[in-house]
Order: sequence, then structure tokens, then C-alpha cells
Amino acid sequence: MPIENQDKEKVKIKKPKWLRVKLPTGENYKKVRTLVDQHKLHTICESGSCPNMGECWGAGTATFMILGNICTRSCGFCAVKTGKPLPADLEEPMKIADSVLKMGVKHAVITSVDRDDLPDGGSLIWAETVRAVRKISPETTMETLIPDFGGKWENLQNIIDVAPEIVSHNLETVRRLTKEVRIQAKYDRSLEVLFRLKKGGMKTKSGIMLGLGETHEEIIETLEDLRSVQVDIVTLGQYLQPTPKHLPVAEFVTPQRFKEYKEIGLKMGFKYVESGPLVRSSYHAEKHLF
Repeated sequence: MPIENQDKEKVKIKKPKWLRVKLPTGENYKKVRTLVDQHKLHTICESGSCPNMGECWGAGTATFMILGNICTRSCGFCAVKTGKPLPADLEEPMKIADSVLKMGVKHAVITSVDRDDLPDGGSLIWAETVRAVRKISPETTMETLIPDFGGKWENLQNIIDVAPEIVSHNLETVRRLTKEVRIQAKYDRSLEVLFRLKKGGMKTKSGIMLGLGETHEEIIETLEDLRSVQVDIVTLGQYLQPTPKHLPVAEFVTPQRFKEYKEIGLKMGFKYVESGPLVRSSYHAEKHLF
């Protein structure tokens, strides 16, 4: 059922058993929890209400979110706060690098809120963060999950110049639903971001959510669009409504269908396809290095 035909307050589908996750436990989880609290770091694990936080933090890894925890955009699917952000913290790159070192992270995933309030879109802090991690932990590889920088390509170039091992930018949904799911974003602009990254020599990655009302044909079309700009890695996961104020779930996609999309994606030529109900952008990110 398309989003536009749903009553956001009334539609409520019971969550199936395959979406149950274990509560975070274990010594490694506690260690990461303490470190994040001590350094007052923002992680998308928390802000995005990720269902894999227990598994990933239990393994001693986390996805860091830079440039604060208030986003200038108000996407219909995202649990991150929206509003007027605080000024960028110029010491944040070294804070992230210090934490990566303390945690002994071999492959760090870094993302950020959208900072449309900044002339550079936050890209200079992005670049400095990559440089800082490399300086302190030269053996650490990085995946950067970046915004579209409003289509200001000189800002995107700041990312290309520091050449993270993987650069990710999520399409999130199919073309038809983009306007409602990613209110201030544009489908073709995101494809252009991925195209320019590939032209810049980057290993590229993108992700889409299922269960927002898209059709099978639209999912195939989206995968084909991503291949048309030579995206290397794609992730597909189930959309989960973070709060009653966010877009409702239109459908819970079965594990079997996710498996089918993985097979389709691999046949299309993606080098790696991560597809499953609980898959998120940074899930098993270390496996995407090749």
C-alpha cells in the first residue's frame, strides 16, 4: 500500500518473529558504552535506534556520528533529532580518532547528520576526521557514510581528496517515495553523488529500506539505477518505524524475499550485497573491504 494512502496514526502492523533482537549485554558492550559516554560521542547506533546495537557493540565496534546529533533535515523515516544544530566542534576529529585508538577499531564507520546550515556542509570536519584517524591509527580502514552536501560538488570533493577506503551514500528508497521519505533530498542528486564518487576513484556503497510501500518492480529499478552509476556494494534492510510520529511500516518483508534480492543484486554485478530484515548500512561493514 503506498504511503500516501495510509493513515499514519491508525496503520499498525504486528512485528513478525524474525525481527526480534537480543538486548545488549556482555563485557565488550559495557566497555563501548562507557567509552561513548565518557567522550560524549554521538553514535548512529543510538540516535538511529539501530536493532543491531547489541551485536555490534558486543563485538567492540560502533558507528560514530559526527557534526552533532541534530539534523537540519526532517526525513520521515529517521529517528535523529531535527532542528537548529549547535556550532561544529572543531575538536571532534581528534575525539573520534582517540576513541578509535582506545577501542582498537580495525575498520571504523563514520556518518553524520546533514548540516545544510554550514557553507561547506560539514565536509571540512569530515576530511579532518579521516586525517586524524589515519594519523593516530594508520592501520585502521574507514567507511564514510556521507550526506549529499546539497549538491555542492566542491564539498563532495573534500571527501574524495582524503580517499576513505569505502564511501557510502544511501538512496534509502525508490524514486516514487523519495519526496515523502527523504523530504529535502532528491533521488537523482543522490545518484549523481555516487557517480561523482566513482569518477573520483572511490569504492562506493549505498543502501535502501524495504517495507515503505514500494513494489518489487521499483526495487529492481532502484538496484539497476545504482548499478548504472557503478555502485560496488548495496545493503537492503527492513524499515522499522522509530516512533508513532514517523512513517508507518507498510509491509514486513520476509527473509526469503531478502534472500531473493541478494541473488538478484549479485547477478546484476554488485560486488557485495548485504540483504536481510535487520541489515543496516554499517552492518558487517568490515566484510565489505575487498
